[in-house]
Amino acid sequence: MIAWMHGVLREKHPPLLLVDTGGVGYEMEAPMTTFYDLPGIGEPVTLHVHHIVREDAQQLYAFGRRAERDLFRQLLRVSGVGAKLGLAILSGMDASRFAQCVLEGDGASLSRLPGIGKKTAERLIMEMRDRIETDSTVAATATTAAGSVVAFRRDDPIAEAVRALIALGLKPQEASRRVNAVESDGLACEEIVRRALQSMVR
Repeated sequence: MIAWMHGVLREKHPPLLLVDTGGVGYEMEAPMTTFYDLPGIGEPVTLHVHHIVREDAQQLYAFGRRAERDLFRQLLRVSGVGAKLGLAILSGMDASRFAQCVLEGDGASLSRLPGIGKKTAERLIMEMRDRIETDSTVAATATTAAGSVVAFRRDDPIAEAVRALIALGLKPQEASRRVNAVESDGLACEEIVRRALQSMVR
């Protein structure tokens, strides 16, 4: 089971990234909170990894911080929450902000995340509160926090941002609308997605 990885970052196209470790390329999915802190292409990177083995596939999920990887694992144990929704949650807010919302019962903020309605937010608060309070890594992190889609080139940051939001659960028109609302001149894909997500959770 792969739990940690150090290598050279070869590609990053949210939510996918590719890391070269000893001549082997590992393709992984990651939340936007991890993408925000990634180094440039060709530079070394260290990631915490969650490895899922199924009959038809092996999937790797990468996180810049152990607290986010641990929280992702806890989220997968919640009824109705799969890997895609877990990534969406950790893309909309970091582990400390999520823990704060759960401990304060802030369902309104959680329900503004992609793919989360009122009932799912209530279930997250109910099922995650005790886990966060007893998980030393996540709890410690929490205490420190007080239009139409157009076809673009793959290296176009606006197109990549739209694709990233769609991968996180937004409908294509909604993803395009959120990206178009961002003043994106000169911004990288990660920053465009960050601002689009921030506009949703305000």
